Amino acid sequence: MIPDVRTTSGITAIIRLVKVLISVSDKSHLIDFAQRLRQHQAQFIASGGTARALQAAGIFVTTVEQLTGSPEILDGRVKTLHPAVHAGILARDIDNDRADLVKVGAEMIDLVVSNLYPFQKTIAQKYVTMADAIENIDIGGVTLIRAAAKNFARVAVVCDPQDYDRVLHDLDTYGKISLELREVLALKAFAHTAAYDTAIRDYLMGVSVAQGTANGYANVQTLTLHRVQELRYGENPHQGATLFSFTSSSDGPLGGRFLQGKELSYNNMLDLDAAWRAAKQFDSPSVVIVKHLSPCGMACAADLTTAYQAAFACDTVSAFGGVIAANREIDGAMVRAMGDIFVECIAAPSYSDEALGLLAKRKNCRLVEMPNKNEAGNGRSVNGNAAHLAEEYEYRSITGGILRQTLDKGDPATTTWSVVSKAQPSEAQLRALKFAWVCVQHVKSNAIVLANVGEVCATVGIGAGQPNRVDSVRIATSHAGASANGAVLASDAFFPFADGVQAAIDAGISAIVQPGGSVRDAAAIAAADAAGIVMIFTGMRHFRH
Repeated sequence: MIPDVRTTSGITAIIRLVKVLISVSDKSHLIDFAQRLRQHQAQFIASGGTARALQAAGIFVTTVEQLTGSPEILDGRVKTLHPAVHAGILARDIDNDRADLVKVGAEMIDLVVSNLYPFQKTIAQKYVTMADAIENIDIGGVTLIRAAAKNFARVAVVCDPQDYDRVLHDLDTYGKISLELREVLALKAFAHTAAYDTAIRDYLMGVSVAQGTANGYANVQTLTLHRVQELRYGENPHQGATLFSFTSSSDGPLGGRFLQGKELSYNNMLDLDAAWRAAKQFDSPSVVIVKHLSPCGMACAADLTTAYQAAFACDTVSAFGGVIAANREIDGAMVRAMGDIFVECIAAPSYSDEALGLLAKRKNCRLVEMPNKNEAGNGRSVNGNAAHLAEEYEYRSITGGILRQTLDKGDPATTTWSVVSKAQPSEAQLRALKFAWVCVQHVKSNAIVLANVGEVCATVGIGAGQPNRVDSVRIATSHAGASANGAVLASDAFFPFADGVQAAIDAGISAIVQPGGSVRDAAAIAAADAAGIVMIFTGMRHFRH
């Protein structure tokens, strides 16, 4: 046992455990915790269902009603909101506060154990009502936690059953709870209530947005992020990096499940995100290969093996060391088709046993099992919560701030394509143009995608990230080589000059899809008509900076 120690600020570094107030919604491990506390001569005060659970386990409890002399009222909405409770928590170890405790017949409370009504779990239910959500907004528990956290100089607060062992360790080691642990628990408590309030705000904001009543709601945006893991480093070894999640669940990277391989790096996660976003947008079996945040091959086919082979053929050099995403279960045939090429990561909704056995031999290949792409919102409420809102927006940091935009999920249903050339597209060309148009939305601007015309839809050349569009056309056609002849082209934005269209014509392109809208559209159309190729305007731009 070590003696009580006081700092120059008057904060007691070690406290003895005498009175424990317990009021919890999540009662996991509670009885074991209380029984261990009893070994340290703890005296218990508890409310409602918590008191009944402890009493049923044979643990003597003073109920909150006995302490305060006031019954629970309003169907349990008011239980612990009473001076006898909060004076005992907030009282400092000074003469004036002790005198005030005597006035209200209260005693000092040394440890508060409280967790909150499961608001986040409630709104995650698919058909939750507003009434259910509102009823699960905790008031008394939040007040207990904040009061105890504020007075960490004397009081310890536990809001997470995961911390029971930390408290018991201090008690078993010192017979008391250290200031260091009290301060850590207080910080966690304030973070807990902040996240709780943010979840409530986000839910109500989502409802208001849906109802069209959210006037000025976006003046302040609060993001609650949960640390998932520290990464080895960022884009470069001298940069630190951390993975955070919008949810507190135990989901792995990108909401998936990590199955195999070394830890994912910062760059791996960016590439996986880009590849998976693209792959899940296709309905047919599809494979996307990404290298350094830029797709280098995309294909749709009747099966994944054929799709992989076509995607790989687009750029066999860049595919080395890339990231692969597939929108169907990866089977042994696809893995065998990959041969011995080095792959950093693979993402798919599932893997066959044969595929897992073959991939297990690739010790440096990371595997991630992604959630079903057809499960909208992963089962979360459409009314809006932090996770749902995060899925609707993407964020980028800039110096001194953050940019937020809604996600580009492709063309709205109201989008209408217009054939502006004299030549009309064949059915095969139109199918290839639609495929290329989806692909180009996942390529960095200025984005140009060339796709073949055939049963298997596949990219044959990609130009990306250039300051001018004609250079992107030249890069794409150069990569395609002879495959550009008869292929179709998709451009994420309009051609500002006819030179880009002419470069495509010179390479043998047979059809172009682009947004249109340039002041020089007439020149682009004239070039297409002179060459006898198809040109379609979508009226919809898909820049990806």
